[in-house]
Amino acid sequence: MTSPKQIQLENIAETDFEIFALLKQRYSPRIFNNEPIKSRHIKQLFEAIRWSASSNNLQPWRFIYAEKGTKGFQNIFDCLSDFNQTWADNAPFLMLAVYKENDNEGKENFHALHDLGLCLGAMTVQAQYLGIGVHHMAGVNWKEAHAKLQVPEGYHVATAIALGYYGGDLNDLPEELQKQETDKRHRNPQESFAFRGMWNEK
Repeated sequence: MTSPKQIQLENIAETDFEIFALLKQRYSPRIFNNEPIKSRHIKQLFEAIRWSASSNNLQPWRFIYAEKGTKGFQNIFDCLSDFNQTWADNAPFLMLAVYKENDNEGKENFHALHDLGLCLGAMTVQAQYLGIGVHHMAGVNWKEAHAKLQVPEGYHVATAIALGYYGGDLNDLPEELQKQETDKRHRNPQESFAFRGMWNEK
């Protein structure tokens, strides 16, 4: 019988063209192994963030993170949407991703959100290399997070993230989410978003 961990690790994308194996394997789990993430792996994740590209090397990203069983974890969990709260307590590690809105001269950093996404992409690949599943969540009450976690003015909570080693039990999910965990993965074709020379040109 295939274990939940094997199901997850075998949930590999059927790509139209060959790509880096870690990108094919990556997906957004809602169940995780109960094992806490090793401290050296946490450092490696943030090191991948540290060395990602950013406009003018401003590195506008900030993170608030906490391990399950701590007050910090509960504070982050409380800021998640009702839907995300149905599964996110399966993760041993939660994080909020934040960006600095202005540059060092006080001008709006138009590229800050881009840079945050870029560093999270690097972290996600590093996590996959370490056998860590990452689920990025848009469903977070950022205003509540700012108040509860004392985020200063000039910074903005963009997303929440659940992390944990691959594994866990499908039965830990509500029934309506169990099928999603093992469904075949789909993506829009390249022709729907990549245009040569001009918008909508194939």
